[in-house]
Amino acid sequence: MKPLITHESTVANRTVISQLMQLPVLVAALGYLVDMYDLFLFSVVRVPSLKALNFDGDRLLSEGLFLLNIQMAGMLVGGIFWGILGDKKGRLSVLFGSILLYSLANIANGFVTSLDQYALLRFVAGVGLAGELGAGITLVTEILPKQIRGYGTTLVATMGVLGAILAYFVADLFDWRISYFIGGGLGLLLLVLRFNVLESGMFAKVKQRVLPRGSILMLVSDKQRLTKYIQCILVGLPIWFVVGILITFSPEFGKALGLSAPVIAGKAVMLTFSGQVLGDIVSGLLSQSMQSRKRVIRLFMLVSLVFMLVYLLAPIKDITLFYVVCICLGFANGYWTLFVTIAAELFGTNLRATVATTIPNFVRGATIPLSALFTLLKPSLGTIYSALTVGVLTLAVALIALTFLDETFKKDLDYVEEE
Repeated sequence: MKPLITHESTVANRTVISQLMQLPVLVAALGYLVDMYDLFLFSVVRVPSLKALNFDGDRLLSEGLFLLNIQMAGMLVGGIFWGILGDKKGRLSVLFGSILLYSLANIANGFVTSLDQYALLRFVAGVGLAGELGAGITLVTEILPKQIRGYGTTLVATMGVLGAILAYFVADLFDWRISYFIGGGLGLLLLVLRFNVLESGMFAKVKQRVLPRGSILMLVSDKQRLTKYIQCILVGLPIWFVVGILITFSPEFGKALGLSAPVIAGKAVMLTFSGQVLGDIVSGLLSQSMQSRKRVIRLFMLVSLVFMLVYLLAPIKDITLFYVVCICLGFANGYWTLFVTIAAELFGTNLRATVATTIPNFVRGATIPLSALFTLLKPSLGTIYSALTVGVLTLAVALIALTFLDETFKKDLDYVEEE
């Protein structure tokens, strides 16, 4: 009878762990932790920060939505800028530049005294925050063997979600201004590690060749590439419908549902991302086990639909049960890392950073039209049914787009896009 754990399997496991513990992977993971901390800190401190600036009542929602849209607009701009830079100058240029910009912007956020200042700095922070995930995922997928790169991207995404949870606890312990200072300080500290990170070998080879890199024209001029690009964006929309609308404005939904106690937005965000930590781990491991990205993403989308219906339609009055549903919604959002990984794997090395950076930021930026549609429908359908309409539409479109994407699990990434 063979032992359950052989010497060969032990050596293989150690090899995988040693590859995942490479400095570029760790730096990408820690960078995304700080990125997500800063990105979701606004969702956590929206109410206390706006109250400190003398806003209350309905303006907490209206001005909060305005600032969220400004931040997302910044991410749209930043996604294009950093994506192109990542393919033209290198993945590390984006990792350095983006974290420096959003760290300084978030430190400055702690000094705001007016809504105009707040809006400007959320825009600048959004530009900076746009570069981290795409560059990190691109770097990790290019330096790890294809058999284990799913583990690497899962590690990056999981650390990022832990950053969102950290934002809740820091904001709970400290004033909102101090919370912004801490986020910016963590980013600046992380820059010290990045000086020892080497560039992707795949990109270094491509850089020596004479061919277009980071060309938006190459994406939009070729019908097949453009179709893949749009399909990738559509696949990620449900994640940011849940985060950007259902969870960010959970206090307003709680009031519409008649819950037994007011919903604390920061707690809802923290619990949702606690669920997403587990979801990211489970989806990553399932993807490795099933050797498929698409099948796992489809499964998580269907789970998301179930809990979206529970969140909006179930006769829940108990606040604790509502928070449990937030955790479940977060778990269903756990296909975020697979979605970004597919985007990176679908395109050649000379366009990979552009795609992997712009796509998640266009998804984040889609919060703007999604929230606009939600606001447009709200007077006639009410808070609950306007959200339900937008959510079901978003999921239907995402499932259709996923159907037409190629499976990328075993794809060799050492190739380029030709004109």
